[in-house]
Amino acid sequence: MGRKRCVGADCSKMAAGCCGVKKQKLSGSPGSGGLCGAGSGGAGTGHCGSDLGIGSSSAVAAGSVNRVNGLGGPGCSVSGNSNGLSPTQGGYSTTSLSSNLSPGPGSGSGGRKMVVSAEMCCFCFDVLYCHLYGYQPPRTPRFTNDPFPLFVTWKIGRDKRLRGCIGTFSAMNLHSGLREYTLTSALKDSRFPPMTREELPRLFCSVSLLTNFEDVGDYLDWEVGVHGIRIEFFNEKGSKRTATYLPEVAKEQGWDHIQTIDSLLRKGGYKAPITNDFRKTIKLTRYRSEKMTMNYTDYISLRQQHHHYQNGIGHPLPPYNHYS
Repeated sequence: MGRKRCVGADCSKMAAGCCGVKKQKLSGSPGSGGLCGAGSGGAGTGHCGSDLGIGSSSAVAAGSVNRVNGLGGPGCSVSGNSNGLSPTQGGYSTTSLSSNLSPGPGSGSGGRKMVVSAEMCCFCFDVLYCHLYGYQPPRTPRFTNDPFPLFVTWKIGRDKRLRGCIGTFSAMNLHSGLREYTLTSALKDSRFPPMTREELPRLFCSVSLLTNFEDVGDYLDWEVGVHGIRIEFFNEKGSKRTATYLPEVAKEQGWDHIQTIDSLLRKGGYKAPITNDFRKTIKLTRYRSEKMTMNYTDYISLRQQHHHYQNGIGHPLPPYNHYS
């Protein structure tokens, strides 16, 4: 079917949604897992993922247009060398890191140089760390400040339970965008309490940069594990609704196209029986993403290589020297 690239203002109008709700019942299929986003039509706010089975579609903060929870694009990318990050003229080098610093599914496809980097995850940890410990915010980082739609996702523990995920479909300059959504996702995801210092050692941070938005004419015209999808539909009362899943969600849950679509419809609040004729009325936009993930252990290892501890207490100073 026909495809139409989503550009400019059209992309920025995507509504917010939720991602990563466990054990949600699907229409005609077993339910569980990582859902992303439901919201009313038009630009809006939403939540991404709740491994606690909460996942409501309520707005996060009044007036935060285009703020979305749990939207992440297909393909996540991390500089996957393995040596321990060290500062270079352009930022951090990523040799000698553990497998917890890794690109997401689909990242780096097509031979295009990845924009997302390990330094972006480090910066997000810096922002959160400084906030929780009362340090002044970190200075401007050295990675690119180009504008992208973006999401910051926090997971916690060995089972990597979702702890917060909020982002935006509007392109934001990365320096200010990552700074804002680091704290928004950590402190203002309404499905979770604000993060605390005690949780830091168990955190994983993922940065997703969304790209390649395309409107498609067939609701099946997307690839599991490659594309994120955003659907728009009218519910039983005639109200426009939207919902979205990041690219990795369907693959992680083992869903096919129909299961994913039906899960999104339920997440978006559609309660009537889901028929194939109704699925054909859905307006679907697919997108890709670059994603990088880093855990707190690797982040602290990097900082300890280059910074001393304050008063010998086990909490390194904010790594301002890595920036500007």
